[in-house]
Amino acid sequence: MPNYLEDLTLRLAVGANLLPEEVRARHAGFLRRAQNADGGFSGREGGSDLYYTGFAVRGLALLGELDGEPAERAAEFLRGRLGGQAPVVDFFSLLYAAALLETSAGIDVFAAAAAGWRGAVDAALERFRRPDGGYAKTEEGQSSSTYYTFLVVLSREIIGIPPGDTARLVDFVQSRRRDDGGFVEMGPMKRSGTNPTAAAIGTLKVAGALSREVQEATLDFLCEMQSDEGGLTANTRIPIADVLSTFTGTLTWLDLGGAAFADALDLSHARRYVESMQLADGGFRGGEWDLGTDVEYTFYGLAGLALLSGAEGIAT
Repeated sequence: MPNYLEDLTLRLAVGANLLPEEVRARHAGFLRRAQNADGGFSGREGGSDLYYTGFAVRGLALLGELDGEPAERAAEFLRGRLGGQAPVVDFFSLLYAAALLETSAGIDVFAAAAAGWRGAVDAALERFRRPDGGYAKTEEGQSSSTYYTFLVVLSREIIGIPPGDTARLVDFVQSRRRDDGGFVEMGPMKRSGTNPTAAAIGTLKVAGALSREVQEATLDFLCEMQSDEGGLTANTRIPIADVLSTFTGTLTWLDLGGAAFADALDLSHARRYVESMQLADGGFRGGEWDLGTDVEYTFYGLAGLALLSGAEGIAT
């Protein structure tokens, strides 16, 4: 079975190579300037953390700029965060950033880690599991999350350990499916969202449990999420598109074979939307409502452009 993250990383790198050099250089400069003195990256306020460092490292790797001093400094920051307790998203951010540093810059963040660290990470992740078969955001969380379940699956993929109890995992994801064809983040929710749908489909894809019926219903749902702006919205109650939902929704639509239905999702319009979110000195806004930028939305903007530029049938 193909590795989900390796496949995605390759697809985005190929698409990023099609972007104009000026665009690549502008956003690489933004990401490099965002690195803090400790080697990590932060959001719009506060100090460095694993979450934003993960996005910055992903953005630099996407552009082929994860090397040299910036890579060494990022690796030192990650090494300083090894051990201890952390939410699922921080586990994933650390593991994925470390994997990218190894493949892009030849830096092994875990070189000095104790033998058997992969097993220790897997055991730590399993503490987030809940009786319904999914995983919660934190060890204290009472309810499983569709998104955090996906992150656990991807974290295990990075360390080379298959998902545990796949049947229960698939049953959990299917329980989050709704009549509109999408999936919800938490059990009580009635209205599906673009991002939990992307997480659910990603989990089912890794588990090898995607049915034709789910595929077709999800494609229909995602097409309903494209707004007049060209981007995709987070759900049907939010009328304004955002860069994150545009990337995750388009990626999922393409993964499900949506390109065979050329008139269903306007990819050229989606690309123009993402392009419009760029700032002149680098970085991306999250949407029309956003007055600033950060490394997270910059990654999603770059990933969206790379994905859409690399998709077949896109008008130039």
